[in-house]
Parts: sequence; structure tokens; C-alpha cells
Amino acid sequence: MNLRDLQYVVSVADLGHFGRASAACNVSQPTLSGQILKLENELGVQVFERDGRTVRVTERGAAIVAHARRAVNAAADLIAAARASRDPLDGPIRLGVIATVGPYLTPYLLPAAARDLPKAPLLLVEDLTSHLLPLLSEGKLDAAVIATDPPSDRLESIDLYDEAFWLMTAPDDPLSRRKSARIADIDPTNLLLLADGHCLRDQALDLCGQPNLGGGASADMRAASLETLLHLVAAGFGVTLAPRMAVDTWDVNGGRLRAVPLEGKDVTRRVRLVFRRDMPRRAAVEELARTIRGAAPPCVSASPPQATP
Repeated sequence: MNLRDLQYVVSVADLGHFGRASAACNVSQPTLSGQILKLENELGVQVFERDGRTVRVTERGAAIVAHARRAVNAAADLIAAARASRDPLDGPIRLGVIATVGPYLTPYLLPAAARDLPKAPLLLVEDLTSHLLPLLSEGKLDAAVIATDPPSDRLESIDLYDEAFWLMTAPDDPLSRRKSARIADIDPTNLLLLADGHCLRDQALDLCGQPNLGGGASADMRAASLETLLHLVAAGFGVTLAPRMAVDTWDVNGGRLRAVPLEGKDVTRRVRLVFRRDMPRRAAVEELARTIRGAAPPCVSASPPQATP
């Protein structure tokens, strides 16, 4: 048994296919299949069930895959720690960004990161929070920008900035003529939301007090992206809540949308940079946090540069 064999196991488990796993590991399929079979014989456990082109992890093999994954991640951390001891700011930073932040923050962030972290290019992954956090825990990401509290004691966070929610309406909506609006002014049955899994959906529902959305067409219209949601609002299908940075990407003064600031308490979200507590390149993550705070546009409020205890 060697580390490469364990990498083969993890790759097959993740990809569910020997051919794709061999390509990812840059070896021939017979080599990869033979090494996994040898490992199974050595352990006396069938790790994978092979059924034609379908590959599944067996019930007994799940524990083997979990141990293999930890060993592979530990080896990667060892290499990263050695590199960090030489220069923590040297080497790519694999950064996850949630979909309601990525399109609006990255145009500001990328030039600033190229300036402040010239030897640590950003490798970006945009996805839902629920998809990014497992990648972070497994060591496949170095850090992630999210808008919720980190759910695990293994994760630490640095506050980046606070961002207000604005009400987005079509130009002919009665609320569009307001200088400001309250949450109570919003008809819940007219509120358009993102699909399940987006933290912005949960935040909008919490902000509105978990309203009864009713059974109308708007209640069933859930968009996969904030941009789609804003296009639906512009077409007159309802109203929605959008983070402040997204407002600036639309021509809201005479364009197809109107943006109305919200009054009241707790009409903001806090955006954070999260990372594993045992992350060996902490200095790079802290420098990245400083860069993000410095690059964020004036429409958001920089949070104190304080990490969670």
C-alpha cells in the first residue's frame, strides 16, 4: 500500500468511473484498476462494486475511502506546510465564492489580488455555500467567501464587510416611487426568491419573518441565479431583495429596474472569509482578507478585521 494507491481510491470514489479517475490521476486505466484490486486483496475488503460501467463504493468500503481521503489530505497539508514555511504567500490560493457574491466582488478583487498577492494567483470556484463548505473541509479549497456563520468548529472566519439589502422592483411598481421601504411594505405573495439551497433565499425569508408566500405564480417561480431573478423583476413578475453590490450592476435610474433602500434593523448581511483552523497557509488567507476588505467598493461597510475565536 502506498499514498498513490490511496489517491486512486479517492479519485474513483469521487468520480464514480475508472476511466475518468485514471485520466484525473494521469495513469492508464489498467494500471489504476490493477493497483486498486491489489489494495483490495491486501486489505481483504472489496472497496468498489463494479457493475458494467457503473462503480459504487461498497458499504464496507466507505470506511476505507474515508480513511484514504484523510491520508491524502494529510499528505497535501504536509506539502503545503513545507511550502508555507518557506513562503506562505507563494502558490495558488483555491478560493470558493458563493454565487450571490462572486459576480459582483470578483471584478474588484482580481486586480487587487494580482497587486497584493503576485505569487499567489486566485483559483476561483463559484457555488452554493452547502457545496463549498465540504470542499473546504476536505482540503480541496483553501478558503471560501460566504455570507453565513461557519457551521463547524473546524472552520474559522474573518469578517470582511457588511452589505445592505435593497428592494428591487419594476419601474411601474407602487413601491418604486418610495425613497425607502420597510419590510412590512412588501407583499409576501409578490416576493420572488432564489431556489432552495441559496443562503440569500434563507436570509430574505428570515428578514421577512418567514412569511406565507401564498399559492400564486410568484411563489412557484424560483430562480437559480440572482441575475435571472432580477430579469424576472424587470419583466414585472414581482419584487425581490438584492445585496447592495448587485444593485450597482443594473441601470436602476431610468433603466428596467428600480432600487429602493430598506429601513429598519437587521437589513444587512455579513460577508466572511472562512478557512480550516489547521490551514498551514494562514498568513496567505489573512493577507487575502485584507485585500478583499480593501478592494470592496464604497457601497458596502468594511467589518472590523477580527477573526472568530
